[in-house]
Amino acid sequence: MSYDATNIKAKFDLFNEQWSPKVIAEMNDYQFKVVKVQGEFVWHEHKETDEVFMVLEGSLRIDFRDGHVSLDEGEMYVVKKGIEHKPFAESEAKILIIEPKGVVNTGNKVGDKTAADDVWI
Repeated sequence: MSYDATNIKAKFDLFNEQWSPKVIAEMNDYQFKVVKVQGEFVWHEHKETDEVFMVLEGSLRIDFRDGHVSLDEGEMYVVKKGIEHKPFAESEAKILIIEPKGVVNTGNKVGDKTAADDVWI
């Protein structure tokens, strides 16, 4: 058994891709994923699960069809299941996402921003 702490900042140094979540830990059926984001993502929803966005560096706006929420460093937001949303970051932001194992980043939409699932770093 290893009792080493996970250095989240060091994990971000291991990749450059944007909108491509990387798994850094699991707890029960949930995964903790780090992701670098910049620009616009795609409108999508997750019909079966909520999704947690925690901003570690930078800022993030999550658009909804009827409004938006703006997050700065140290802030988080839970997007409830079935709610269509579209994340956006003016400048690169570093985000921690918490969601069940097997959740596809683009939810119900498949396209050029759909990332490989379950990629560990």
